[in-house]
Amino acid sequence: MGPLAGIRVLEFEAIGPGPFCNMMLADMGADVLLVDRPQDPRLGIGRERWYDVMLRGRRSVTLDLKSAGGVDAALALAQGADAIVEGFRPGVMERMGLGPDRLLERNPKLVYGRMTGWGQDGPLAARAGHDIDYIALSGALHAIGRAGGEPVPPLNLVGDFGGGGMLLAFGIACALFEAQRSGKGQVVDAAMVEGASLLTTMFWGMLAGKRWSDERGTNVLDSGAPWYDTYATKDGQFVAIGAIEPKFYDELLVRLGLSTESLPDQNDRAGWPALRARFAAEFRTRTRDEWCRLFEGSDACFAPVLTFSEAAAHPHAIARKGHVSVGNVTQPAPAPRFSRTPGAVRAAPPERGARGREALVEWGFTAEEIDGLAAHGLGFAT
Repeated sequence: MGPLAGIRVLEFEAIGPGPFCNMMLADMGADVLLVDRPQDPRLGIGRERWYDVMLRGRRSVTLDLKSAGGVDAALALAQGADAIVEGFRPGVMERMGLGPDRLLERNPKLVYGRMTGWGQDGPLAARAGHDIDYIALSGALHAIGRAGGEPVPPLNLVGDFGGGGMLLAFGIACALFEAQRSGKGQVVDAAMVEGASLLTTMFWGMLAGKRWSDERGTNVLDSGAPWYDTYATKDGQFVAIGAIEPKFYDELLVRLGLSTESLPDQNDRAGWPALRARFAAEFRTRTRDEWCRLFEGSDACFAPVLTFSEAAAHPHAIARKGHVSVGNVTQPAPAPRFSRTPGAVRAAPPERGARGREALVEWGFTAEEIDGLAAHGLGFAT
């Protein structure tokens, strides 16, 4: 059933971090009803969804929020929800008549989740942007890359997902918990620029303690240290090492067949270039799989650098059932894990309007009420 079983979430169609947030909530048992826009090929609305796995676990209705009755229908749906999630630019929901003041007046316990890049206010609030822009302004992007090189975008993991969707899911869970005690809902304003900044908290402390430099690629965790980096192998693959602590570093040297007497000290920065060269030369003498066998059972903080497909086939992932196949698409399994109320993927991504009528019945709407909502433009798959 999952720890959020019984929680009803109304999701307004969006991209990226909003769906990821609701995927996490659905994985944990929340009943997420997705309010989709009606299919319109002219606007690119209606693409295939079988591979859009962040939409897993939902049911769907369609609704044109710009239509005469669309807002009334959305208001009725929100009255039956514990939380809503929207990802429009600031002010859009208010202009449609679906802002938090109006919805909280009708449903005082409602948790109103808002996902934006820059937040609901501030000089950049109305500006367009994407993950790369938010992490650039947070300082995170500047820190990622090699010495002397350009900043490297870390996919869209830091802004959209870690600093965005995951942050909003945490905020909604917190607000739902508080609402159970106070009887009052509230707005959760999740800004990706702030979430990305929050992920860098440790480095702010290290910077203050003069244990971190703003010079990219010169620090312990940013590829500056030769014992925390990736190396090419004989077959053109890569391995990763993260032997920070001395006992792990010593184990690394043993597995590589290197002697401390012939090498610079681990923390001698002046000797890092020579140490890196020795490591690189050694790793090129064997294939990635040969190194995996040599490091088997060690505490040298070693791992092969795997593709997504390889990751799903790794023995550890298989043993822990780290991936699931839903709709013939392999994808990461729900996390974290709960001993008594485990999460689960309950369904493949829904087509627009799929199982929406079923959801409304379970939300307590009568047949007459559902017909009334349909008259206001609420659509269901046939």
